Parts: sequence; structure tokens; C-alpha cells
Amino acid sequence: MGDTNIVGCGIVSHVPTIMLPQAVRLELNDGKEISFIDGFRRLKQDVMVARQPQAVVVFDTHWFSTIEFIVTGHSRRQGVYTSEELPRGMFDLPYDLPGQPELARSIAEHGARVIPFIANDNPHMPIHYPTLNIAHYLQTAQEAWLSVSIPQTATHEDFMVAGKAIGEGLRASGLERIVMMASGGLSHRFWPLRELSAHEASDPVHVFTPAARAADEERIRWMEQGAHARIIDSMPDYAEHRPEGKFGHYLMMAAAMGGRDWHAKGVRYSDYENATGTGQVHMWFDTKQ
Repeated sequence: MGDTNIVGCGIVSHVPTIMLPQAVRLELNDGKEISFIDGFRRLKQDVMVARQPQAVVVFDTHWFSTIEFIVTGHSRRQGVYTSEELPRGMFDLPYDLPGQPELARSIAEHGARVIPFIANDNPHMPIHYPTLNIAHYLQTAQEAWLSVSIPQTATHEDFMVAGKAIGEGLRASGLERIVMMASGGLSHRFWPLRELSAHEASDPVHVFTPAARAADEERIRWMEQGAHARIIDSMPDYAEHRPEGKFGHYLMMAAAMGGRDWHAKGVRYSDYENATGTGQVHMWFDTKQ
């Protein structure tokens, strides 16, 4: 994959905490800054500024489609965002994301050959914060941003099939520099409502179960070793810990890069942290390895 036009890819956390004022973040986290903030700053310099991608393709774990994979085909997405889930922390956020309709068509055309897959440019299509939160930190105002949905009916194999086709669509697009962002977490179980406030700090001791933490940390080690085949092959076991979006964001990214034959070693751009019971990390892969 050394000649690929995909110049970087990674799994990144979009936790809502990153959108809170720093004073609130410190209050929730025992006076310490969460590591994702500095991680995004370094990613912006190392990836967005250094590589100057023409397009960013986001696998968005909050965009749940049902009967097909969808990629945004808009020329531009603009508006003001308030989260229906967490309106107290994410509200009145302006966004302006250029699109790349030709790239969306290339992705959808390759995807539709093997699995239900469309591009959609409806101007009223909702946008979700796994795309917006990372764009808030990483956007440089020159690259296009596309989002890809997570079908709630898809299997692990479906994500692999779709991801392979997405990779083919990216390589056939004619663009020279593309980045993929798997925007989502690892294990993903929240503490019950009345217990949440006791588990908001980033220390992974607050991850929902010790077994979920161990499973997350094992997969982080495998990412660092480039052992993507082990992650893919162990998905039935990992599914017991309810990874976010069925781990479709990671599986599509990995499949686009070669699936079980992909061996790029991950570099952490954050600590492994808790977010109200869920496991989170920034992990980046240099696709030129």
C-alpha cells in the first residue's frame, strides 16, 4: 500500500467533553486536561498541515442508516449545530464544510457493486457530532469533508466489504491526497444515569467493566503492533463489549487499507481514556510505511 493516495488514517475520539470550555473540562477531570485536546493539536500539524489532504473521509459512528451505506455528496455543508443528545454542551456551533461530490460518486459507485451504497446530497440531511467535533479541531478550510454512515443492520463482514470498496473508490478518484478518520470509540457502555457523575473523569479505572478495559487495551496493543488481522478475526469476542458503531468505523478504515493484509503500526496521539464508561483513544497510522 506504499503507493496509495490515502496519506493517513486513524481512529479518533469525538467525545463531547472536547467541546466544553477548558475550565469545565478541568472541573470534570480532577483538575487535569484530557489528552485528546493536545492530541488533536498535534494531529492537525502532523497530518492536516504537513500532508495537506484534499479530502477527509469520516466514518461517523452516530450516523445510523438502515438499508444502505451512505456517503455525503454535497458541494458544501453549512449551518449551525445543536446536539439533540447533549444540547447543554454542544449548542449553536457554526460549521462550514466543503464537499467533494466527485469523490462521493466514486465511493458510492464502487460500493454499490458489492453492497447497498449510495451518495446523497439532500440539503436537509442532518449532520452529526462525530464529524463536527473532529472538524472543529482539524479543519484547515481548504480540504473537503465527507461523512460515511454506519448501517445499524450491517454485520462485521458487511463493514469489511464496504471498506474494501471505499478504498477502491478513493484510489480511483483522481485525488492525490486523502485522509480517513474513523471517528468513534472502543468499548461503549455508559454508566446508568444516576451513577454517571461519579465516572466522568478520564482515568480508565472508570471504564464500564475491567473486562472491557482489558479488551480495549489489548486492541490498542495490536494496533501499535500493526496486527490488524488479530483485531478483525477477534470481532465476535470484542462485540461482547459493545464497541461503538459495531466497530464499523475501524473495520471500514482497515478494509480500505488492505484488511487482514494491512500491517501499518499505530502511533498514539492520546492516552487511553474513559468517557462516562466508554473507552477512547486517538491512534494514527502512517499509510506510507
